[in-house]
Amino acid sequence: MFPAGPPSHSLLRLPLLQLLLLVVQAVGRGLGRASPAGGPLEDVVIERYHIPRACPREVQMGDFVRYHYNGTFEDGKKFDSSYDRNTLVAIVVGVGRLITGMDRGLMGMCVNERRRVIVPPHLGYGSIGLAGLIPPDATLYFDVVLLDVWNKEDTVQVSTLLRPPHCPRMVQDGDFVRYHYNGTLLDGTSFDTSYSKGGTYDTYVGSGWLIKGMDQGLLGMCPGERRKIIIPPFLAYGEKGYGTVIPPQASLVFHVLLIDVHNPKDAVQLETLELPPGCVRRAGAGDFMRYHYNGSLMDGTLFDSSYSRNHTYNTYIGQGYIIPGMDQGLQGACMGERRRITIPPHLAYGENGTGDKIPGSAVLIFNVHVIDFHNPADVVEIRTLSRPSETCNETTKLGDFVRYHYNCSLLDGTQLFTSHDYGAPQEATLGANKVIEGLDTGLQGMCVGERRQLIVPPHLAHGESGARGVPGSAVLLFEVELVSREDGLPTGYLFVWHKDPPANLFEDMDLNKDGEVPPEEFSTFIKAQVSEGKGRLMPGQDPEKTIGDMFQNQDGNQDGKITVDELKLKSDEDEERVHEEL
Repeated sequence: MFPAGPPSHSLLRLPLLQLLLLVVQAVGRGLGRASPAGGPLEDVVIERYHIPRACPREVQMGDFVRYHYNGTFEDGKKFDSSYDRNTLVAIVVGVGRLITGMDRGLMGMCVNERRRVIVPPHLGYGSIGLAGLIPPDATLYFDVVLLDVWNKEDTVQVSTLLRPPHCPRMVQDGDFVRYHYNGTLLDGTSFDTSYSKGGTYDTYVGSGWLIKGMDQGLLGMCPGERRKIIIPPFLAYGEKGYGTVIPPQASLVFHVLLIDVHNPKDAVQLETLELPPGCVRRAGAGDFMRYHYNGSLMDGTLFDSSYSRNHTYNTYIGQGYIIPGMDQGLQGACMGERRRITIPPHLAYGENGTGDKIPGSAVLIFNVHVIDFHNPADVVEIRTLSRPSETCNETTKLGDFVRYHYNCSLLDGTQLFTSHDYGAPQEATLGANKVIEGLDTGLQGMCVGERRQLIVPPHLAHGESGARGVPGSAVLLFEVELVSREDGLPTGYLFVWHKDPPANLFEDMDLNKDGEVPPEEFSTFIKAQVSEGKGRLMPGQDPEKTIGDMFQNQDGNQDGKITVDELKLKSDEDEERVHEEL
């Protein structure tokens, strides 16, 4: 686009009466020779030898026209030509500024029409002629092509060529717009296009930055809309034209595609597309969020998508890690919510844009799906789903050995793991760092048969790095059911006595009384203690392995047998170690 020219005034357009054009066609004789009676022509004769398919308007009395012509006599000798001067005729018709024959000959003409107008002498220069150029009583032949027509009462003509089904907003005065255009004269001659410049034309509307006709023609447009805007010269570049490409008094035709529109006073616009039921928590500043998004310009051009990377975008919100508009737009969202966030450029990438996909002054639209969010201060959320009807006298505690079933998923419902795939409950000793911290916490205080829902933040789960099958920084949802619990053993113990151990422990263990205890005798003795309820092994492990580990611990010299000097209770070892430290 070119800068606006000097100010001009808009005039109201009044309905014009159709004017009848009397056209006398030469039939069966040479054009312009004589009337059928053999006398001189009484009126102009018009031959329309090229008529354009589309003729939106015809020349009427009082219209301003621009046209080229060649003027000849009957013998073909040229007496004048606008082509030789390389200057169009620009004049008002029907008000006496042209010879009468030309005034009549131009009536009803269409832009790009070509016609021959034969003017008899009395409608041309008569019996006097024009000294040195046109002899007296000369019949004149004009070959004319009309290039432009307008009237001082014209207004901007707007035709909508394509209107998108969704129109979030329409252009108003004071808005900043980005659009593409092709600019032509009324005869189709191109004078400018934004498409050849590799970018949109960006400007304010109604602020004097554009010609007045374009200011008017853009009003009410929707992003993605295509319009044809015809501007009369007094609302364009007027009598002076513009450079060498827009002649004086030229009507202009713009085919416009509006890319986007915003106002410097715009705030972020939010539209909830889907809100899951039971939203009990909304994201706030300082939360860490994982979300998917499609990012597009206002005309629908996609510039980025997390889905294409098969990975959520993970960030803190409200702390300046992302553009200000997205920081604002994500706050207040629920887990699982889908929302559309429209961000004006002053809250996005501003006048400069970024990279080669987001141009300067671009409005950005993000369709967001919030997967989950958490706060670094979050603890495990525990909700009891059901409890057994009978009285629960004992609940799980640190050190207990538990068996439980579980289903683990992301907060968007994506199933990750389930114990039911293994056909047996999961086993763990609480507090032994065998499961993630959040699950360990959530399993404490449960009754056998109880069902719970646990929401575990990532810092109590698999953290920023995630784990196999678990995305980084993911909040996990567990549904757990406690199947059984057993009291655990103190840390470092593989076996404990329910009461005091036998006074003569080695003698009771030495079944054949040979002063040595081989693995077979050791195993038989320990199993008997468990069977008789006198002691218990550490739960959750293979008893044979546990007994084997116990034997290895007692066989100090690793010779495959335990002697009376080697046999020591764990409690005695701990007491000796304390004395040594003291």
